[in-house]
Amino acid sequence: MRIMGLDFGSKTVGVAISDELLITAQGIETIERKEENKLRRTLARIEALIVEYGVEEIALGLPKNMNNSIGERAELTMEFKDRLERRTGLPVVLWDERLTTVAAERAMIEAGIRREHRKEHVDKIAACLILQGYLDCRKNKEI
Repeated sequence: MRIMGLDFGSKTVGVAISDELLITAQGIETIERKEENKLRRTLARIEALIVEYGVEEIALGLPKNMNNSIGERAELTMEFKDRLERRTGLPVVLWDERLTTVAAERAMIEAGIRREHRKEHVDKIAACLILQGYLDCRKNKEI
């Protein structure tokens, strides 16, 4: 069994996959979207990755506001969650993703990745952070 982590953005979706022991998350790709409202190709690519990696569950980052409220981006994410569940038949868990993009940027700066190359990796790394947080919580609580 593997779990997929997704960082859903307006133009990209970062994708991470767990190892089979559900211990670590690895970033695998960033899916580019031409238009924010067009999700058919994005969902098809996610489905292909689900089959390729044997995914049985999805952790989807929920971008709450810092005061814990739900804004427009979080509402769009919840709509995406519903579409994912209908299309894949898999359970999708919403996971608080506050500051994951900031943490991803910081990690790349510390790793010495040049500014012009960071944009191509940030969503994939944010998906890793979302998934790793979910895996750690799952292990600690034995979800």
